Amino acid sequence: MGRGVSTIEAQIAEQAHGWRLDRALAEAIPTLSRERLKTLIASGMVFDPKGVPQRNPSSKASAGAIYSVTLPEPEPAHNTPQAIALNVVYEDEHLIVIDKPAGMVVHPAAGNADGTLVNALLHQCAGQLSGIGGVARPGIVHRIDKDTSGLIVAAKHDRAHEGLARQFKAHSIDRRYLAIVGGRLATGEGTIEAPLGRSPANRKKMAIVPGGKNARTHYRLVEPLREAALVECRLETGRTHQVRVHMASIGHPLLGDPVYGRSRPAHRALLATLGFRRQALHAAHLGFIHPVDSNALAFDSEMPADMQELFNQLHV
Repeated sequence: MGRGVSTIEAQIAEQAHGWRLDRALAEAIPTLSRERLKTLIASGMVFDPKGVPQRNPSSKASAGAIYSVTLPEPEPAHNTPQAIALNVVYEDEHLIVIDKPAGMVVHPAAGNADGTLVNALLHQCAGQLSGIGGVARPGIVHRIDKDTSGLIVAAKHDRAHEGLARQFKAHSIDRRYLAIVGGRLATGEGTIEAPLGRSPANRKKMAIVPGGKNARTHYRLVEPLREAALVECRLETGRTHQVRVHMASIGHPLLGDPVYGRSRPAHRALLATLGFRRQALHAAHLGFIHPVDSNALAFDSEMPADMQELFNQLHV
């Protein structure tokens, strides 16, 4: 093979006899998604035991047959790897879970070309990324706002990315946030179901709008505070700014939220004294099924120091 090209040999399992070739190979090669294999087959990069290229993803596979899959070197990502310290909660050859600090942007964009989580992951996972769609980049399947702290998972290859994305789409990921909100909750728990979309008055904000994307947040009171409350919000969907908009919609905006917050004067004074300049929101729990080995994984993260101090000052 030429430089920058690798080959994987995969044997078709007994239970995969008669399956479509792309499906059987996806079962045999955990790091490649079925979609990626379809592309490789159609490109003549998959060879049968006789060395004949197979170009039909729907051709039938035979149990015990050994196929050779040629993998071009993943194209380099456009973003620059940067040696940024990360709090790695879990890592294996398929995925990585990070406890993101407040202030870090997840993905490069206008105004944040570098210094992001993606830049940090490109450095952290150097040599481990088999490529998402043929590009050596981490697979970001969900995001956390810049000024929200907490847990986020990223995939290292197509198969993991596809498996995680499927769970997010099915709303089976267990995501729970801790938030410090203003006011006293009238009930100990509740569900907010209201569609979210871009605000017609301000396109930089999200709002509850007719015809918006379905959004559902379950909340429960963790501890009452001084004219405030610590609540846990469990997301059934994962829309942009969902917790922030939903809690504000029932009269309990997140303390410190510069966009959706309406803090009481006493709270504003406390936030200023503490130098707390972000929404009091932390992604505290993340649970999902491992996309390759099917084990159940669950991770927890304590509130960061700034939010813990805010909680302590408001404690009754």
